[in-house]
Amino acid sequence: MYNNKQINFDKCADGLVPAIVQDPATLKVLMLGYMNQDALDKTLQEGKVTFFSRSRQRLWTKGEESGNFLTLQEIRVDCDSDTLLIKAIPAGVVCHTGADTCWEEENVSNDFLLKLESIITDRKNNPSENSYTSKLFAKGINKIAQKVGEEAVEVVIEAKDDNEELFLNESADLLFHYLVLLSAKGYRLSDVLSVLKKRHDK
Repeated sequence: MYNNKQINFDKCADGLVPAIVQDPATLKVLMLGYMNQDALDKTLQEGKVTFFSRSRQRLWTKGEESGNFLTLQEIRVDCDSDTLLIKAIPAGVVCHTGADTCWEEENVSNDFLLKLESIITDRKNNPSENSYTSKLFAKGINKIAQKVGEEAVEVVIEAKDDNEELFLNESADLLFHYLVLLSAKGYRLSDVLSVLKKRHDK
């Protein structure tokens, strides 16, 4: 998570270093904040990105009011030891203006699976009464896991026949519900891909 290269807070004014936040899935730069040692320590301890607010003159955890937390994945220190790169998963919009990023960019990827994951995450964090996905999250992990099992059985059944349309539709249902299950458990598809990559590299 943290490459243990020591950040030099003394090089920067007021002991604050710039902290650039990037979404590890889309690679979009989300925002820029500032950290002191206490903010860095709290971020590492709690797993939610915390800054030192220069306007409020106190520690400030992104999302403490909106609920749009930044869940820490990795921290890297630059070559001059005076800037941090924070890779974090956003729980919603990042900018106070309501934009995805502080540069008014959409935080999306050209990869449709990543887009779908982002939509599923949004349905979990910002429930809508008209959303099937939100209703599924509301029913809890057992119901979600049950749906994955049901869809897996349907895929097996259709695999034994020659109806291409039904097989692909059931496969799509299985993949969708599996992504919901991953989100409910606090994981992303990239976590599963990391496991597969490690197996491949052995």
